[in-house]
Amino acid sequence: MKSVNPATGDVIATYEKTTDQELQAIAEQADKAQQKWRNRSFDARAACLREMARLLESNKEKYAELMAREMGKPLAQGQSESEKCAWVCEYYADHAADFLEDDIIVSDAEKSYVTYNPLGTVLAVMPWNFPFWQLFRFAAPALMAGNAAILKHASNVTGCALAIEELMHESGIPRELFRTVVAGREQVQDLIQNEHIAAVTLTGSTRAGKAVASTAGGALKKSVLELGGSDPYLILANADVEKAAETCVTSRLINSGQSCIAAKRFIVVEKHYKPFLEAVTELMKGKHFGDPFEEGIDLGPMAREDLRDELHQQVQHSIEAGAQCVLGGNVPARPGAFYPPTILTEVGPGMPAYEEELFGPVAAVIRAGDEQEAIRIANDTSYGLGAAVFSKDVNRAEKIAARELEAGCCFVNAFVKSDPRLPFGGIKQSGFGRELSHFGIKEFVNVKTVYRA
Repeated sequence: MKSVNPATGDVIATYEKTTDQELQAIAEQADKAQQKWRNRSFDARAACLREMARLLESNKEKYAELMAREMGKPLAQGQSESEKCAWVCEYYADHAADFLEDDIIVSDAEKSYVTYNPLGTVLAVMPWNFPFWQLFRFAAPALMAGNAAILKHASNVTGCALAIEELMHESGIPRELFRTVVAGREQVQDLIQNEHIAAVTLTGSTRAGKAVASTAGGALKKSVLELGGSDPYLILANADVEKAAETCVTSRLINSGQSCIAAKRFIVVEKHYKPFLEAVTELMKGKHFGDPFEEGIDLGPMAREDLRDELHQQVQHSIEAGAQCVLGGNVPARPGAFYPPTILTEVGPGMPAYEEELFGPVAAVIRAGDEQEAIRIANDTSYGLGAAVFSKDVNRAEKIAARELEAGCCFVNAFVKSDPRLPFGGIKQSGFGRELSHFGIKEFVNVKTVYRA
């Protein structure tokens, strides 16, 4: 497998696949290591996570450079990602014992309660867009709950995957308890069915999620899926247009637009359509893309040229179907997987910009006659990951977010983001299950009833 610098097209490194025999041995060893790890105290596990946090903080420049080389993330964003990983480690080190404390339940028994036991070894199939964060938001709670973990990362960020494994072991996590494997799709399907794998979690495309869920379901194993999104951002009649535009553009361009929870469809009521579009256009015109190692860069390249080309096809097909391109929409005449900030208007049903996830720096600005039409358009999608509502009437906006939008994470006057303190996940084609908060740590435990007569 090759790791390629998306800014230059140069091959960074090549890696040998983990053999089927090695995968079997790794799964067996993880199972044995987990039997010992589950008996360690919460304090002992927490000590490892606190050391992880220290290592993530002290090496954030090194990890940011690695992310920049492998998938094009600007250095400042890579450093922030390492800091967020440290936060989630500290969070679960502090709170896991309380989250998994026995719950006493009054019944006709002399004593009855619920206790939480680890499931075993969890296979984590992770994407390239946030190569550290996606893993640590799963691993921190899973390890604190007493599980083992095997990481199968996206092939283009194998260097990040191996760096994470090294960090884990340096923090005190037993070598066999956390392993990185370099595996292909067929090997992943086989590994899910391995008797030593208890469950699987995947962050990635809806297509990949369906494949993993099908295999896990056939083997009667628990799965948690965080998949794609086409997040709607509703700009209502009494919104602060300038603030909304700034927030929408920030969300749309984070990680060069390669985020499941990035703002993707700006749904604007008629009253604000023209001023909002003008504001968003000016803001996106001022954003600069280039080598992620350069200072002052807002966007790096996309992670791979094939992904850039797929995005460009979606833009072109939308234009052919009647969308208007008011900014960007062209492939730069330079090496690397670059794509400019792009805005499409007159977007409607039947177009990729309306129906599909645009995983890159492309915004679809959609006109709505009124609030109810904006809500209808927002829900007119197969996805259901995040959504946001902008209005000075915060009570009404909150009601819309809480009761009327079909998504797992709904924000008011802010862009959607993940936070260790809050549950994260989607509905519909965006997956199922939750990560983070106390909900996340309970996904990979046996919720066991104990009854004493």
